Amino acid sequence: MTHIPATIETDIEALFQLQKKNLSTIAATSSKERIAKIKKVMNWVLENQDKMTEALKADYRKDLFEVKVSEVMPVVSEAKYIIKHLDQWMRPESVETPLKMLGTTSKIMHEPKGNCLIISPWNYPFNLSLKPLLQAIAAGNAVIMKPSEMVPNASKLLAEMIQELFPANEVAVVEGDAKVSSTLLSLPFSHIFFTGSPAIGKVVMQAAAKHLASVTLELGGKSPTIVDETADVKYAAQTIAAEKFLNNGQTCIAPDYILIHRSKTQTFVQEMGKYIQKMYGTDVSKSADYCRIVNNRHFNRIKGLIDDAVEKGAKVAVGGNTIAAENFIEPTVVTNLNDGMQIMQEEIFGPVLPILEFDNIEEISAYINKGEKPLALYIFSKKRANINYILQNTSSGAAVINETTIHYLQNNLPFGGVNNSGIGKSFGKYGFEEFSNKKAVVESKFSTFSMFHPPFNNRVIKMLDLVIKWF
Repeated sequence: MTHIPATIETDIEALFQLQKKNLSTIAATSSKERIAKIKKVMNWVLENQDKMTEALKADYRKDLFEVKVSEVMPVVSEAKYIIKHLDQWMRPESVETPLKMLGTTSKIMHEPKGNCLIISPWNYPFNLSLKPLLQAIAAGNAVIMKPSEMVPNASKLLAEMIQELFPANEVAVVEGDAKVSSTLLSLPFSHIFFTGSPAIGKVVMQAAAKHLASVTLELGGKSPTIVDETADVKYAAQTIAAEKFLNNGQTCIAPDYILIHRSKTQTFVQEMGKYIQKMYGTDVSKSADYCRIVNNRHFNRIKGLIDDAVEKGAKVAVGGNTIAAENFIEPTVVTNLNDGMQIMQEEIFGPVLPILEFDNIEEISAYINKGEKPLALYIFSKKRANINYILQNTSSGAAVINETTIHYLQNNLPFGGVNNSGIGKSFGKYGFEEFSNKKAVVESKFSTFSMFHPPFNNRVIKMLDLVIKWF
């Protein structure tokens, strides 16, 4: 079957219906057949790393190492994990029979939700398109993928990849702008998996509500990073610098701002500056390991956050240089901040790290809790009481201690946010379940419930009272 170009409403509708007609066939596939599809995706990624790098270098100067660590490795890891466990996940899950259900057996069957839509972002276009695709395939669904138009070279390569690997009645890619997304969202998908900003997540959820479609929303927000008075400041600074400025800070789980004990600020800023220079050299703009902001609109947005903060009294402690023609913003550390600055009101999604100071641990939870619940929270501390206090008095999609972002590589954990930072969980079994309907199945071996049929005389009521009391 040939790939169907879906650039107008009629073509998109035709593609949707084509996949809908094939749902029962896809749903009936065995674990072996689904694993074969997953292996095709994994092998394509392994064999086409150079093409992926060329596409992302053309889109925003992303280098080979970053492609391998943030695009290839997560997809391959997810594929291997699913391949290892899928047969077990697909088996009916037996559940305990309570005494009041004597004579029955019960189980949970995972059936595919059906027509699924994956809308992926531009910051990790292969990773954040293909990981949910693997989970959807594992659960036995048909999928339409809509990659971001902001990375046209990556989007085109994804379309070519899917056309090469799958017939359009199973998996297809639809390229286009916001109008195409709106057309897709108007269709009665069974499940929508969206990765992006909370603002667009609300639009997606509103569209899904019209068809009572389930959603997975992987959003973002201002993920705080805490450095307390007991932390190894040099280690914290180096770890945060390496993972904050990966992909030029354009990562939903990147540290968004620092909450640091006042006694550690000066040393932390100095160590950050030293390590940034070690990673990227004295002139970061010439480093082959430092990519760019994805486009001029986002460059101006991030630069505007810095300018607004400085105008209101903030100090640029490290970096701050920009080159508009290249969409280049140097790794930047900003101090002397307050909540009246825009940089403390919205997710930065760029290479700028604000630093706030605290004196006692109670200030930390109070500050975090007055905002939206973050996608991730990071704690650098050697004091277990401090760690436990923060974990127990804040809410976040995930928490990592003495590191940042590495929970993304843990296949055995659910990934996702809470409220404003996301709805639903993905990765591994959690992703398989997200794209599945858990169907409850009860089978009666012999009837014990006929004794409760009308007429409801005293004997029936007494027996019912016994069941209520003892079972």
